[in-house]
Formats: sequence, structure tokens, C-alpha cells
Amino acid sequence: MSFAVRPFALALALAGVAHAADQKVAVELRRIEVSESTLRMPQSQGALPTTITVITSEDLRQQLAITPDLSDAIGNLLPSFAPSTQKLSSRGQTLRGRNPLYMIDGVPQSSPLRNGSRDAYTIDPAMIERIEIVEGSNSMQGLGAAGGIINIITKQAPKQDGVRQEVTVNTSAPTRGANGLGYGAAYLLGWRSGAFDLVAGASWRKRGMYSDAKGRLIGVDGTQGDLMDSVSTDGFAKLGYDFAGARRLQLTVNRFDLQGNGDYTAVPGDMASNLPTTSIRGKQPGDAPRNRVLTSSLDYRDPALAGGELRAQLYHQKNRELFGGGRFATFQDPAYGLNVFDQSQNVSTKDGARLSWARRGLLDDKLTLLAGADGYRDTTFQELTHTGRHWVPDSTYTGWAPFLQAEYWPLESLSLSGGLRHEHGTLEVPTFRTLAAYNGVTVQGGSTSFSKTLPNVGAVWYLTGRLNLFASYAEGYTLPDVGRVLRAINQPGQNVADFLDLKPVVSDNREAGAEYAGDRAGARVSYYVSRSRLGSVLVFDAPNQVYNVMRQRTAISGWEARANWQPFDGTRLDASFAINRGRSDRNGDGQVDSDLDGANIAPNRLNLSWTQRWNDALSSYLQLSHAYSRDFATLGRRSARFDGYSTADAYLKWHSGSAGDWTLGVQNLANRQFINYVSQTVGDDDSYFAGRGRVVSLTWQQAF
Repeated sequence: MSFAVRPFALALALAGVAHAADQKVAVELRRIEVSESTLRMPQSQGALPTTITVITSEDLRQQLAITPDLSDAIGNLLPSFAPSTQKLSSRGQTLRGRNPLYMIDGVPQSSPLRNGSRDAYTIDPAMIERIEIVEGSNSMQGLGAAGGIINIITKQAPKQDGVRQEVTVNTSAPTRGANGLGYGAAYLLGWRSGAFDLVAGASWRKRGMYSDAKGRLIGVDGTQGDLMDSVSTDGFAKLGYDFAGARRLQLTVNRFDLQGNGDYTAVPGDMASNLPTTSIRGKQPGDAPRNRVLTSSLDYRDPALAGGELRAQLYHQKNRELFGGGRFATFQDPAYGLNVFDQSQNVSTKDGARLSWARRGLLDDKLTLLAGADGYRDTTFQELTHTGRHWVPDSTYTGWAPFLQAEYWPLESLSLSGGLRHEHGTLEVPTFRTLAAYNGVTVQGGSTSFSKTLPNVGAVWYLTGRLNLFASYAEGYTLPDVGRVLRAINQPGQNVADFLDLKPVVSDNREAGAEYAGDRAGARVSYYVSRSRLGSVLVFDAPNQVYNVMRQRTAISGWEARANWQPFDGTRLDASFAINRGRSDRNGDGQVDSDLDGANIAPNRLNLSWTQRWNDALSSYLQLSHAYSRDFATLGRRSARFDGYSTADAYLKWHSGSAGDWTLGVQNLANRQFINYVSQTVGDDDSYFAGRGRVVSLTWQQAF
């Protein structure tokens, strides 16, 4: 895994600032390749400093040999990312105390108009080349990046003419517990011939039931959705054409489906007795939860237009998120009978265009300029599928944002960056009627517009070729969960155009730190602060199993440190540690007086790992993760307790040559019993979920 201080900006809807790429001779820090869809500024000498983590293809292979859950994999490598719930929902998985924006090759997967927390499950890991993560709230990609950006980069075609194929087959099972067998397969084809190249892939996975360390079936989340007892498929294709020199046109399409089987129902646990929610065989009522996502993009690059580099992208993304049903109080309405059963589905369609032009080599090769504009349209609603009611009305956000970014080197050892992004947005909502549970009030529709100029500035000072200091300031911009706000209106006479809770969340973000990169060792430490005068906090409504939005002043801060050491060839040791603090103004007196709970901020966390290559055929990996205990207080009174827990994972890999690669992985090596972080801090008896016990997996992969 690679990390670096990198540009993060306004427009920096960035694209490829390699780690001080093409820097002056005096600067020798290691270069880290970052894609154009993550950092728009073309490969430059430095850029606005923030933290970017690159999870490489090798990192992914290590993690996927242990767990097929992408959220688990990211959390094991990123200490400021909240632990996975091991469910279909990624609720509570914040990055630096705020929700990150998930992207696939630069195409947004998150839906800020109605966040269903499914954005971590929109592509099969077999289609992923690497993951690039920009930590910290920013506006570089427009809406949604409150906690940062998680940009999933898909598989690439071969660099040389010819055909490359890859087959992967895997199976897994718990060491205690029944009905836990899971298995899957994936196939990838890469082809290049002259100006044309192609990558195509398909995958199929069946997941069995999960068991805790005591062999009990873990409770299914029948409302938010579950990874257990499910089947997923993915079809992927990327076609590229190079012409007229270095110009390139590329079309990418990915279709992902995850369907629950619905063959198990939950038995509520008992938080007071530390008894977790379990499962028994029995058909879930209604349709089992599912996720269906289509992502497509058309990209164009011209590296020599008017002396600069032009990049353009058109994209389309549509997702349908079906949640589990119930006879919840929220769904009851005498007009539809007594004891009404229903279930909800989010439907979101996103279309957008991104355009940027960069010019390098100005002022004796000291200045790089980037200019461009983004346009996007997001239409979202939430329906109740059995009665045909709309829980959240059709809501459309249309926005466009011009930006300008500059990077200047006044000295060979000093990089200064700064820029502006001006967001224009309009939210349109028709007149609608809330559900009977919210008093069935009529809300006058209309439109409300937002406009905000978002600055960023920063500096990187290279003290030596191995050590630098950095500092930055940037403003982030996103919407609250509009759907949650609208559907909860219960007072008559409300007007969408005047509703305060729909105003954007604007955050002021500061970060400072230092980075060292030696021949065999590296380290980085940073401190960050993020504040919002009108933040967006999720509060759990236990009777209805939903989260509601509260607009509160928030203050988030934290430390993050990482280090790596290679004492011998073939041996690598990594350590990372994060301290996360978050407070909000719960009573509206202007003071941040209450702790953010587990749905809104990650625990303090330590990750350790040891990678060993024993010889050309045999390698191993061992990782340990400890989430520290914490007490939560609201208005000075204890409101929740997290007990903390430790887990260890490992794998052994054998490269057999013509017989392929064989990997034996073990998740939760010591078979530790624990309750997941979100369940401990904001759960109830129905959602008091344990984590997985020991799971053994075997993976075979052959490339030819």
C-alpha cells in the first residue's frame, strides 16, 4: 500500500498528480501513480497537500484472499475508515468522521439525495485494478465527498499487442457453524491489437451464512440488506481506441447485481445480556433485499490541444436499492388496511459531464494551470413497492461548477498550490404528501438554489530529498440526505424553497503534517480538523429501524500516523494508527457538547501487518487490527459504550507456475468473539450483530 501527500483541491477533481512527479532533481521522494479520474491536475511537481492512499493490485489480492468484502479490505488498510458491518449496508462506515464519495473510474456511485449506504457494493472486486483514496472533506469531485473520495480503478488492457486471460476460483467456510459454504468464480480477458484494446470480465459469487466465533448463525439484516445468503453477478467491458497520435477514446460499462435469497430470518438478541442477534431458517416476508447498479462512461483525452492537455468524460449511473420489508409503524396507513406490510426501494439516476484543460511549463517551467467545469444531474426517489406510495418524492439536483487551479514552484524545494471552485446547484422537488405516520401533511414543492465559492490553498516544503512538511486548507461541499429530511416533515405549511434543513453542508478543513521516505523505511504523520456550522448527523430511530437527519454544528479532528520498514529483502512491516474525535451541538446552543456516535465517526484504531516472501514460490501475510474502547456522552451524560476488540488474519500463497497460484486464507485467525462497532454504539436488540468467527478460504488463480 502506498501513501502520499497530494493535491486535493477545489477543482482538483483531479487526475494524476504522481507523488511529486517530475519534481526537481533535489526532490527524491518516491513517486506514486494516481489516475486522471482521481486527480485532474496532470502529472505535476507537487500540488495541494493532502493524504492520498493507493491500495495497489497486490494489496487487493492480499485482502481478497482473506475476505471478499471490499469494505473490510479498505478498513484493514486505512485506520481512519470505520470498521465494516459485514452487511450489504455500509452505514456507519465513515472516513475521517464523514461519508466518503465512492466512484468507479471517476463516475459517482454515492447518492447524496437519498443515501442508501449501498455505494460500497456496486462492482465485484475481480474487476478492480486498484483503489485510490483521497482522505478528508473536499470539493474536488463536486457533491458527496464529505469524508473524502474512494475511487475504484477498473482493470486495464495489456500494454503490448496480444491476449491476456485470468481465471479465479475460490471457496470459503467457517470453522464453526453450519450452512456457511461460499464459492465463486471470475474470468477476465485483456486484448490489444494496434490502436484498439479491450478488457472484459464476468463474475459469479454465492455467499453462505456467516457464523460467529461460537458457531451461532449471525443475524440477517432483513431491513438494510445482507451479504449473507446471497448471489451476485457482474459483467464488465472497457473498449479503447488510440488515434491521431496520443488521442484516446474509451467506453466503459459495468453491470452489478446482488440478490439476497431470503431463506433466513433474524431472532432478536439482548444487548443487556450481551446476546447477539441470530438467524433461523425461514422465508423472509416480501422480496429479499437486492442491489442493481449500471455504471457507464465515455472518456476522451487529447494531450496536445492548444499547448495543453484536454480531458473529457460523459457518464451515466443508475442504481436500484431494494430494502427488506416489515409492518413498521412508518408504513401504517388506514387507507391501505390494518397492519400494512411494505418495503422500500431507492431509485437513483445520475448523468454528468466533466471537462478539464491543463497547461504546464509556464514561467520557466514553474507554473501549471488547470481550468475546467463539471455538470451533473441527479434524480432520486424512494418508493414503497407493495402499495405504490412514494416515501421520498422525485427530487432532482442539477449543478455545474467551473474551477481554476494553479501550482507554482517559487523554489526547487517549495510547492505552492491554490484554486477556486464555484458550485451552482438547484434542487427541485414537486408538491408531495408525506406518509400517514408523518401526519400525512402536504408539502409545497418548488426549487431552491445554492451557490458557493470553495477555495483551497496549500504548501509542500521539501526539507531534503527524503523529508517534507505540508499544510493545507480547503472547503468541502455536499448535501444532507435530502430524502431523509423530506420524508420526515410532519408539520403543515412547509415549503421546499424555505426549508432550512435542505441547505448544503459546507466544511472548513485543515491538515498539516510531515512525510519521510527512505530506502527501506517510510513514515507519515498528520493532524486534521474539519468543522461545519450546519452539519448533518444521523440519529437512529430504533422502533422504525431507520436513521433520521439532524442538522447540527459539528467539529471533527484527528491524528493519523503510518510507517513501513523493510529490514531485509522480501520482508515488509507496516503499522498505521488513527485517533478520531467528533462532537456536535445537540441542544442548539452554539456549543459542540455531545460526542458523535458510531454511525458518524470511527473508533481509534491500530493496524499492523507483516508481509514475507520466503522464496520465489512461497509467500505469507499476517495482519492484526485493534479497535480501541470508547465511551460516548450526550450533553455530559454517558449515552453509549464501545468495548473494543482485536482481530487477526493471515494467508499463505504458493506460486506453482503452470498450475497457477494457490492461496489459503484465514479471517479472524484466533476466532475472537465480538459485536461489530455500529451495533455496539447505535444498535438495538434487533440489530445487535456479532462479527464473523474464523473463516478459511482457498483461492486458485491462473493467468495465461
